[in-house]
Amino acid sequence: MRYVRHLAPLVVFAVLLSLPYSALRIPGVFDGALNTPGSLQLLALCLLFAGLAVGYDLLFGRLGLMSFGHALYVAIGAYGAELAMKNLHLPLAEGAALAIAVGALTSLVLGTVSLKGVGRLGAVGFAMVTLAFAQAGSILVSRDPKTTGGEEGLPLSTEKVPGHLVGVVNTVNLYWLALAYLVLVCAVVWWLTASPVGRAWQAIRDNERRAEVLGLNPFRYQLGAFVLAGTLGAAGGVVHLLVTAGATPETTTSDFTLALLVMVVLGGSGTRWGPLLGGALYTLLDHRLGALATSDGVASLPAVLRVPLSQPLVLLGALFVVVVYAVPGGLVALPHRFRRLTRHRPLRSAHAVGGGDGDGDGDSTLNEREQVAAEA
Repeated sequence: MRYVRHLAPLVVFAVLLSLPYSALRIPGVFDGALNTPGSLQLLALCLLFAGLAVGYDLLFGRLGLMSFGHALYVAIGAYGAELAMKNLHLPLAEGAALAIAVGALTSLVLGTVSLKGVGRLGAVGFAMVTLAFAQAGSILVSRDPKTTGGEEGLPLSTEKVPGHLVGVVNTVNLYWLALAYLVLVCAVVWWLTASPVGRAWQAIRDNERRAEVLGLNPFRYQLGAFVLAGTLGAAGGVVHLLVTAGATPETTTSDFTLALLVMVVLGGSGTRWGPLLGGALYTLLDHRLGALATSDGVASLPAVLRVPLSQPLVLLGALFVVVVYAVPGGLVALPHRFRRLTRHRPLRSAHAVGGGDGDGDGDSTLNEREQVAAEA
């Protein structure tokens, strides 16, 4: 299984590298072939949100901190880079670096304040403080149309962006950019998770007081993860600016953060592939269900079916509820659950024929749990 664990990222990466060269058509999922601009645009968004979900899971899944303000750092990256190009007349590279630096500094300051709330008010205090900061940023963006464009947002300053990242004909380059961002985020998060830092995160998540007794400083590790997540979020905001050709106020809202939370839980929080799978699948469903809602087929249905099908969020919410109840570990846990079911049936049959006792069944169940944990 270790061989498969190390080989799987290479296989997935190879598949993603081949998509822009594929003329494969998947009706109902993509409007055209995979190498057409429309399909590549949607794939780029899927990769982008997969990276954002992996970064958010750094807090939620690895440390058990539910932040409602992650959208703030994505907005800092998007709006910061655009304002740097528009008002400071900086090229894209320098504007992006400045926006990411501002995002890192902001996450350091706000993370210190928010995490101090954990010690006094617990996890609820952390969630509320991060939500308050995010709401303040959202209000600032929406009520300053001269600077941020208000409800309409800001279009991309194409004159400051390299030509190979502008235009429909260059959509494939935006795909490569989104893929590079996803690879960067996964490499950083997975490497840290497998390092002593990641084991410290797990100890703090499981029992913060016990970790502190063992000599760890929970605040330092939590703040480091918070700053890293905010920095990766700001970098994702820059990519979002380029992929969508503008900075939109939707990236500043709490709904944006809630969408990231749903992506993580849908795929499986605290796992390697869960946030990635959840982010890509949620984004794909969000866009395809939106197209379904406005289709003639849905419009011709009876009201009892037409009304829910015309609301993509209703369908996504229903899917989320089903996954939470049916597969508590997220979609990434489905293979493990299937293997446990297939292994459990012959074990029961053997005990029924051979007169096995309860102790043997308990030992087999324990071994299965240990194997699933080792594979995850």
